[in-house]
Amino acid sequence: MNLRIGVYNVQWMRDLFEPDGSPKTTGKEGTRSREIAEIVQAMNPDFLGIVEGPDTLVNGSKTASGQLETWANHFLPGNNFKGIHGFPSAGQQELCALYDCTKIKVLFTPEMKDGERFNQPFLMDTTNRMIKEQYTHYRPPLEVSILGVDDSFISRVIIAHTKSKGIFDKVDYARFEQISQRDRLKLFGECMHIRERCDQYLAKGQQVIVMGDINDGFELDFYENRFSKSAVELLLGSTWKPEWILKATLPKPKLTAYGWTPYSSKFRDRITGDIFNVLIDHILISQGLKLIKGQVWNPILEKDDPAIKSVKNQLIRASDHYPVLIEIET
Repeated sequence: MNLRIGVYNVQWMRDLFEPDGSPKTTGKEGTRSREIAEIVQAMNPDFLGIVEGPDTLVNGSKTASGQLETWANHFLPGNNFKGIHGFPSAGQQELCALYDCTKIKVLFTPEMKDGERFNQPFLMDTTNRMIKEQYTHYRPPLEVSILGVDDSFISRVIIAHTKSKGIFDKVDYARFEQISQRDRLKLFGECMHIRERCDQYLAKGQQVIVMGDINDGFELDFYENRFSKSAVELLLGSTWKPEWILKATLPKPKLTAYGWTPYSSKFRDRITGDIFNVLIDHILISQGLKLIKGQVWNPILEKDDPAIKSVKNQLIRASDHYPVLIEIET
């Protein structure tokens, strides 16, 4: 069976809903919802991980999955989408997903016995000093299992939105350096914890997909050279267990005068003020899943793709990220 699997950081999707959880249908929010819906329709995913989704309240009175389903029913009438969410985050941007319930089943299946749950503190040696420090996931990664409609197991999926490396406070250069190192270690710790979970899945003979806004890319920048590691490569796995290494689903990015290409987002450099293209949204898959195609839905680069071209303006306006879509054979 072939599956179309995507991930999309929709940039503060909570803003598209009323306080009671109903979708806003007028004004700029209603317009943005229609643009996102047109993008989703063009992508035609069987499973779509959502980063920065609507809120889930701890008391359960409002959930990300419930709001997603209500949103999809309004803006994508006649769809077969169901929503799913996991542990609520400490903030206002949730991890959740939409999936086609006529093609697959998706269950929230957090690990409970073989390691800490993703909503619990964890210990990790991020500096190779044989000293473990305590970290927490600000947004607990969403662990789900994808099954066929006949209940046959297909893959585990982890959707993540790991620590941003951005610094948004007013700081001097000394403080900037201190916070940069702290944030990088936090990012490493989160990705090391996610990778440990991948190893647990793979040890059981299960397939695994890791997706989301990792806030990092391949190759080594200044801080990654300093610490001899990068977050995405931590997720990929160890060369000492080559059969467990996850596969990248996008072409190898190249560094240009404007940043990386392909790219899924961009940011303004705090020091130079320049706009820099970055590939920070990823889908990684285990080796038992056959990759047919993978691409960033970037309308600036994918000018000849008719599906992407059909929603060019929507992709540019709807979010500060472009979605990633892959097709796999299970």
